[in-house]
Amino acid sequence: MTRRTWLFEPEGVVPYDAANDAMHDLARRRLDDVIPDAAILLQHPPVFTAGRRAKPEHLVWSEDEATAHGAEVHHIDRGGSFTFHGPGQLVGYPILHLGGRPDAARYLRSLEAAVIRTGAELGVQLHRRGDVQTGVFAGEDKVCAIGVRLMRTRVTLHGFAINCDTDLSWFDGIVACGLPDNGVTSLSRLLDRDVTVEEVRPIVRHALAAELDLAFEEAPADELALLRSPLVA
Repeated sequence: MTRRTWLFEPEGVVPYDAANDAMHDLARRRLDDVIPDAAILLQHPPVFTAGRRAKPEHLVWSEDEATAHGAEVHHIDRGGSFTFHGPGQLVGYPILHLGGRPDAARYLRSLEAAVIRTGAELGVQLHRRGDVQTGVFAGEDKVCAIGVRLMRTRVTLHGFAINCDTDLSWFDGIVACGLPDNGVTSLSRLLDRDVTVEEVRPIVRHALAAELDLAFEEAPADELALLRSPLVA
């Protein structure tokens, strides 16, 4: 059955705290069945986020060093270790009710499949790895990090981050996803051309709709206001 899903696509870069607060607010209301499913597709200013499995040594730069470079550090309630979000990276936060018998593993595989489908549409072969809990790779290099949480084991939070034309030097500040022997890459590097968030966003939107059976509609104006305050330098 196709799922009616509000779509949020704010312009510019959205501060992490604002997006995190909006995501949790939407999830609480979705859990109470007040609103339909939702999905947020956006960009953040530079920020390192640490999931519940993050180890201190996975932050290569100290928090002071990260701040000096112009990035924030946030400890959050998703799974996984450290990752980076920033301009040139498409971040997706699906907020979906998985029903009375939620299958978190199936949901993760669907997110991976959507990213792999996106790569195929652009002309690059991506894959998941059986020896890694989640994520999408090109060879041994990760192009998309995935980390989620289920609110009361029902409603999804957090999501995925696809490196489009991301400045990959930011990843020098962390052991990305706690995988010291693997690198990171971007769609731009893989395709040897500039692949922007604006190019990738509609492809991801269609891939998510196909893999998760979503019917997107623009979120109501008063709801869009939650994410309409892009960061002002």
